Amino acid sequence: MKIYAALQDRLTANMKPKVYQFFLALFAAFGSFLYGFDLAVIASVVASDSFEDEFLHTNATTRSGTIVSLFTAGAFFGSFVAGFCDPLGRRGTLALGGCLFLVGGVLQTAAKAVEMLYIGRLIAGFGIGILVMIIPLFQAEIAHASIRGILTSLQQTMLGIGALCASWIGYGCFTHWANTGNSAQWRIPLGLQMVPAIGLVAFIYTFPESPRWLIDHGRPEEGLRNLARLHSNGDINDAYVRAEFEIMQAQISEEHEHAAKSYRELFRNRSNTRRIILACACQVSTQMTGVSAIQYFSPAIFAQIGISAGNTLLYQGINSIIGELAQFIFFFLIDRVGRRPLQIGGNLACAVAFIIGAALLAEYPPSTTNNAAHWAFIAASTWLFNFCFCASGTMSWIIPAEIFNTATRTKGVSLATMLSFAFNTMIGQVTPIALAAIGWKFYILFIVCDVGNAVFFYLFLPETKGLTLEVMDDLFSNSAWIVPGSTWQPSVEVDVNYLAAKTSFLEEGGVEKGTVQLVEVEKV
Repeated sequence: MKIYAALQDRLTANMKPKVYQFFLALFAAFGSFLYGFDLAVIASVVASDSFEDEFLHTNATTRSGTIVSLFTAGAFFGSFVAGFCDPLGRRGTLALGGCLFLVGGVLQTAAKAVEMLYIGRLIAGFGIGILVMIIPLFQAEIAHASIRGILTSLQQTMLGIGALCASWIGYGCFTHWANTGNSAQWRIPLGLQMVPAIGLVAFIYTFPESPRWLIDHGRPEEGLRNLARLHSNGDINDAYVRAEFEIMQAQISEEHEHAAKSYRELFRNRSNTRRIILACACQVSTQMTGVSAIQYFSPAIFAQIGISAGNTLLYQGINSIIGELAQFIFFFLIDRVGRRPLQIGGNLACAVAFIIGAALLAEYPPSTTNNAAHWAFIAASTWLFNFCFCASGTMSWIIPAEIFNTATRTKGVSLATMLSFAFNTMIGQVTPIALAAIGWKFYILFIVCDVGNAVFFYLFLPETKGLTLEVMDDLFSNSAWIVPGSTWQPSVEVDVNYLAAKTSFLEEGGVEKGTVQLVEVEKV
């Protein structure tokens, strides 16, 4: 532990606080990289001829569907279990998720029978469910309010980078060992995903635990030291850090007296109910944009218009590049324009992409020979949609992680994440049936949902940009449910900038008389 503390002190001494926070959040997001990598790599694995010969020689459709769905099923249960991992701490929960993913990865890579592969997929999914639940929560708790959006968006960014790497690694292995019968064609992509997991598990304890978790578990001195490491290069006497610490302590003490860390607490009062509705709506609405349907449907469309399996993997790699380009753009907008515009605008843009795609598919179905129309459909409903989705998709991780208080944060994010995996699995099962039955008309469902999502968030999603986590109780308790026209302002009791400025003023010899005009202090 002393070695870890020395490493932390050296890092904090040589970095600006926000750079240090970014570095920590980025490292934690390697768990998100694993999720993106595994989601994308399975497409090239299942398409590999050597994999087909070994595992899909009988009941190919059923087996390939099971291989894919067991991962999301495991993630569903993993995110549920993560809700009970609070005693482990944020770092301990990350380490647990990483270890489970490694076990699953080993079983998948070494699989000699399809049952071994099934078990590996289920265990790896279980680990991913834990990781994607805890990562944005950890990022939100260590972040300064002014960059919390950027830090928690690293979940989606690294997920996309993982998918990008998997797409091109899978494509390379698929083409290099095509028709050779060499199982390296699929074992190498599955094995490589374990490398980041090893790094995550090996080094997570070299980074500080969440200050809020430490305070919540009766270790306030450590919490103050970690808060100072994160926000003031280790200076525990910094006015901003002291103000943050006092607000955290006061709120957590009140939670210990009046709140329970249970799922029931999420529905106990108006404030918590409002938050769990919004958190679940963020996750469910993301799946109902149609993103999962696109993931399942695009390869089928490619095949129907005569594109080979190899080129399909190539075009999916291009799609991953487009997604990361969009993510990079939105990365710099989250803490500038706020959550509401990106959530509302992203859903409307997804609706437009689907309207174009549905119109093209209705007029020029796959059975026609109009290749230009087919390529226009692919560009609109995969590449354009993917670009637009990054605006609202990122919010599904940011908003749930930041709106709950310390007592309900773990359970609230756990429940919202479970719903995300549940709807992902449901759409994956329904999509091929619906497309076979009604074709392009299935797109209408997602167009309606995208527009409905935008209206819902316009009415009910308050802006959380720049607010500390401790302000969220005040926001959701005292602001109107209907957001447009709301005049809510944070109370001075939870305004960290006001309290920090007040502390500095008094320390410099000022005398507090009634309402004092104070200059805002913000730690950078």
